[in-house]
Amino acid sequence: MKLDITLFGALPFRRVSKTAKRQRRTHLKKAAPTVASCPNCGNALAPHRACTKCGYYKGKEVVKVNKEEK
Repeated sequence: MKLDITLFGALPFRRVSKTAKRQRRTHLKKAAPTVASCPNCGNALAPHRACTKCGYYKGKEVVKVNKEEK
């Protein structure tokens, strides 16, 4: 009696071991976002972006920011 392979569909040829599975998944990890600090005010921001707190980028004011006094 021959088995009809088309009945089973897509099945793995053999079981994947825990080690092989984990070695394959080593590159699927999340990376922490890169954070830089503004040299003008010290606020945390993404690199190569203007500061949202003071509006400076590379020592020059590039964005006008409304400063609210408390």
